[in-house]
Amino acid sequence: MIVVYPAFLWALFAVAIPIIIHLFNFKKYKKVYFTNVRFLKELQHQSKAKSRLKEILILIARCLTLACLVLAFAQPILPSKNNTIANTGANAISIYIDNSFSMENVSKQGALLEVAKNRTKEIIKAYGSIDKFQLITNDFEGKHQRFLSKEDALTVTDELKISSSVRLLSDVIKRQEEFLNTSNLINKKIYILSDAQKSTYNIQDLKTDTTIKTTLIPLQANQVNNVYIDSCWFETPLQQKGFIQKLHATLVNNGNAIIDAGSAKLFLNKQQLALSSFSIDANSKAEILFTFECKQSGFNFGSIKIDDYPITFDDELFFAFNSKVNVSVTLINGKDLKESNGLETLLKNDSLFKLNISNEQTIDFSKFKISDVLILNQLSDISTGLLSELLKFTKLGGTLVFVPAQTANLINYNQALTSLQLPNFVDVDTSTVKIDKIELASKFFTGVFDKVEDHLNLPQINKHYKLIKTNTTKFETILQLQTSDAFFGVTANGNSQAYLFTAPLSQNCTNFSKHALFVPTLYRICFSSLKASPLFYQTNSNVVINLKNDIVPSEQPPHIKKLNSQLDIIPEMRTVDNGLFLYTRNQINMQGFYQVLQNNAVTLPLAFNFSRKESNLSCYTIVELAKLILEKGNKNLSLIEDTQSDISKQILQNVDGKKLWKLFILLALLFIAIETALLRFLK
Repeated sequence: MIVVYPAFLWALFAVAIPIIIHLFNFKKYKKVYFTNVRFLKELQHQSKAKSRLKEILILIARCLTLACLVLAFAQPILPSKNNTIANTGANAISIYIDNSFSMENVSKQGALLEVAKNRTKEIIKAYGSIDKFQLITNDFEGKHQRFLSKEDALTVTDELKISSSVRLLSDVIKRQEEFLNTSNLINKKIYILSDAQKSTYNIQDLKTDTTIKTTLIPLQANQVNNVYIDSCWFETPLQQKGFIQKLHATLVNNGNAIIDAGSAKLFLNKQQLALSSFSIDANSKAEILFTFECKQSGFNFGSIKIDDYPITFDDELFFAFNSKVNVSVTLINGKDLKESNGLETLLKNDSLFKLNISNEQTIDFSKFKISDVLILNQLSDISTGLLSELLKFTKLGGTLVFVPAQTANLINYNQALTSLQLPNFVDVDTSTVKIDKIELASKFFTGVFDKVEDHLNLPQINKHYKLIKTNTTKFETILQLQTSDAFFGVTANGNSQAYLFTAPLSQNCTNFSKHALFVPTLYRICFSSLKASPLFYQTNSNVVINLKNDIVPSEQPPHIKKLNSQLDIIPEMRTVDNGLFLYTRNQINMQGFYQVLQNNAVTLPLAFNFSRKESNLSCYTIVELAKLILEKGNKNLSLIEDTQSDISKQILQNVDGKKLWKLFILLALLFIAIETALLRFLK
């Protein structure tokens, strides 16, 4: 037991007053003489014994009455198991209300957020008018970083709303502790009101301040099945107008019930294009497919929708893509190349490619930064300066294509090939052979051929270089000659690819550039250079958006604007090599469609979705939390079960212990009643 005001215990010496009165009976007796006292003497003994018993009982009652009154003023407390220190003076109280989307779930008392708000009011009302309160939510706003009075705290509680922000429990408590430690108040307390989702309630990672009492109040929801759209993706990285597209999506059933007849709708540019039905087992995933024709050139904005209740924030997934993409190709022709070549003809006549042509003697290295594909077409020599730029280009993820010259400087060539982890040229083979094998197992030709006939008329090669591989070479042969030599292959290194032909693509060396295999091969090379842009990003996060730095410099910085909205933000901008990177710094907290504007022109479509962390409704039970707290052994961490009744008494008892002053007042009154009864009825 702990005494809040121990100075009052000095008053216990007042108990000595009735004892002194009892020992020194100040009443004066008058003597009465009788002639014969033989019979009176026996009566006197009996009366004296009863009188002493009565006086002792009255004395005990009076002493206990005084002692109970003194103890009542001293305010003794029977502390809880986790608290051995009495709290005196004003309290600094920080209350966290989880206002994430999962708090839209319902319990027997209604929506969890409303239950949390009611419990917060009960906590506030349990404390005195001199106590200070901090209310904090997932939004981590600046207005949360201040103390409120009791009345203001009750008002702010009523104003709380659902938010798309998601926070880990450890981050929330850390922020609360940092704020409370700025206060000069001694008594500091933290309350956590949440549904205890396992995805964010990382209680096992908590490192709480031992000087601050932390109380967890988990709110238990009804068992609710939640089906949500997790992600979507295209089969190919290139989407073009007029082509059939295949869009995949993943649906997740986070409940114990089987979904037999669900339906998902695909909307593109405000029009419904497709419908897909699905069935999902309990606590499992399912993949659905939408097949549609892309009818709009340029920016496309779409979404996938399902119907699910009561958790609705994750029933629609937004995505955006650009169906008008140009592959930037830099073609460097050798100085001895006089004839018009197939590479130049194909790339120049297709609007898909943004072609830049230069000569071996007039190379513009600045074009490398804005190129997706760099083709070295029959260069007679590879200088050290060019090699340095090629290494920079591949390091940044560019796609490089090597077409050797008929009379190449093999020493410099092999030095470059070795640096790019490609096989070296050994000597020239002038025998006439044909391509004998197409490596269909390679990802390079995935989706190109429906089927391959046994007897194909494949290209003829009149002159090619033989290759020698080293142990460190990761070269994959894609087209193989009858002599088992490689005609075309690739080395992948990180995000970059280096393709190598072993024969010049001139007419006197091969008819490959006029063969039907030439076009799909070149297209696949260019398509492989395209890095699939994310179809969507996540709100309330530091999204990094990569733009090509081929826009004319301007004093006006790029900004991100929401479609059909006034929301317009200026992100942090960084220029690194050939990329312009935008950092949103958690500024976007609304899902939907956005655009990047630069120099008053729209350069990129964007889509943002809420985090799916809140979609997983798996939560800790009271028993599981109690076990985790016990294993953690943190005496400053306690747990209060929500019993659907006022928790004010539990709050005060759990933190301050059980106050006994009312009990001692009642005992004092009881002893006064006993004394009165003794005086009146005991003769």
